[in-house]
Amino acid sequence: MIKVVLVDDQALFRAGVRMLVGSQPDMDVVGEAGDGREALDVVARTRPDVVLMDIRMPVMDGLTATAELLKQPNAPRIVMLTTFDLDEAAARAIQQGASGFLLKDADPEFLLAAIRTVESGSSVIAASATRELFAHFTSETKPVPPSYADLTDREREIFALAARGLSNSEIATREFLSEATVKTHISRILTKLALRDRVQLVVFAFEHGLA
Repeated sequence: MIKVVLVDDQALFRAGVRMLVGSQPDMDVVGEAGDGREALDVVARTRPDVVLMDIRMPVMDGLTATAELLKQPNAPRIVMLTTFDLDEAAARAIQQGASGFLLKDADPEFLLAAIRTVESGSSVIAASATRELFAHFTSETKPVPPSYADLTDREREIFALAARGLSNSEIATREFLSEATVKTHISRILTKLALRDRVQLVVFAFEHGLA
């Protein structure tokens, strides 16, 4: 069972998402909060797998709450909720370690798929959207860290394709590999670069001019 916490200052929006998530046999809404401060308490009490976090809220905004949650050991996966396609606050949250972002008017099926995807940790929510977001907001390029040199030539090829937002299946087709092999390569890349997931891989690529 995937445990979900909803954080949004609009009670009607929370009610709609709660009904949607609660209708799934593999998901359970274990808590709700109307602001970031309340979210910290709810998450500490319920220990969810995934948090759907609104960005703009009173008392404490979602960006601040996300930063606080991600400092904790065994932090939940956090998905930012936004009304804007290109949202600088969403980009900052992803840099902090959020697992992606969703538009509030996303299709219900996409929202549910996103929760499952993030909980599994196997892929990224809208990697192409994340890539576009960072292309829009990233201006300074950081030096490439020494850990990048530890990647093999094949891993660098896979890294470049993943940074462009290609899925495992798309990479597998392009490189004539099995999806299992691609998944193994991605796992090794994340380990060598000390990255949490594929969202962070996209961020890493843009921050270091490797995209």
